[in-house]
Amino acid sequence: MSKPLSFVPVLLAGGTLLLVVHGLGRFVYTPLLPGLVEDGVITVAQGANIATWNYLGYLLGALLALRWHRVEQIHRSLPWALGAHVLTTFMQTQAEQADVLAGLRLANGIANGLVFVQAPALVLEWLACQGQVARSGLVYLGVCLGLLVSSLLVSLTDGWLTGAALWWPAAILSVPLALWGWQRLARLEIAPAQTAGTGPVHRQRLFDRNSTPLFLAYAGAGLGYILPMTFLPMLASLQSQGGWLVDASWLIVALAALPSPWLWNRLGAHIGDDQALKLSYAVQLAGVLAVLTLPPMLGLPACGVLVGSAFLGTVLLTQRLARTLHPHQGPRLSAALIALYGLTQLAGPWLTGLWMSAGGSLQDAFWFGAGALAWGLAWMLAVPRHG
Repeated sequence: MSKPLSFVPVLLAGGTLLLVVHGLGRFVYTPLLPGLVEDGVITVAQGANIATWNYLGYLLGALLALRWHRVEQIHRSLPWALGAHVLTTFMQTQAEQADVLAGLRLANGIANGLVFVQAPALVLEWLACQGQVARSGLVYLGVCLGLLVSSLLVSLTDGWLTGAALWWPAAILSVPLALWGWQRLARLEIAPAQTAGTGPVHRQRLFDRNSTPLFLAYAGAGLGYILPMTFLPMLASLQSQGGWLVDASWLIVALAALPSPWLWNRLGAHIGDDQALKLSYAVQLAGVLAVLTLPPMLGLPACGVLVGSAFLGTVLLTQRLARTLHPHQGPRLSAALIALYGLTQLAGPWLTGLWMSAGGSLQDAFWFGAGALAWGLAWMLAVPRHG
């Protein structure tokens, strides 16, 4: 009778590592950005460039994970990636120059990319051995909690810390959480014969007539969601002159994201992962269009709710649907998808920086995201039906 409880600590440990690297490493930068700009550490344009370096690191980390996809390789590299995350986050507390911060964000992104691929892949393979793949999406609750924790950390320390010192709460909290999460995942035992990437199936093609439309759609998802997830509080700061929406916009994203893994997990099981995926693209597209078409007091919260509630659904449903198409390539497939996601989301802040350098507004840059999500939704229509 107690057997189902054994899944809880595994999912909790995996989710905790995602909270650390994504919530306290990657996305804490979003609510910190207005403060870093206000304190004169960086400008808005420099902030976009620094985000680009971080996302480039994320892509490099995902590519490393594509190479180190076997379970035994994950067990070796994952603790080193967590250590690199913690070290670079502490070093950011001393980074008062944009160039230094860009280099540290690049290194932090590499660590994030590795952990974000390897921790869920390890959990997924363990669940597959137990015949419980349907539970895998719940590990992304860690990302949702990370968004909420990052929002609270920044809000609660507002006025207490300035400049590079704004990074201290995230750095300190990362240490015990990273240690706790890895200690539990390190104990997982997965039979080699049941892992992906062994034997001749390792040479199977990842791209075929079934999977290629899914990959092309996922490329649009990466560029589409990253603009609000990087610049929404900054946009609120510019449009509301530092009003309540600056903090509230990110809190709205975090609260909307909190139930989303459970919701999309259940919805995919009920109507099919492919149908649920189409809905997740449409919801995000509506959120980005809200920023572009509605007044700020309506458009910013609407974007936070819609994008926040749907972007993780796209991630977990795509991973699960792809594994259905290629069931023997779990970690390798996960790494390939996240590398693609990392490549296209890298384009978001880069295009934004170019657009603003040419005299464009931050709000109008969101049209890049709307176009990308429309592209993703169109390609999802070509994905074969799967339950």
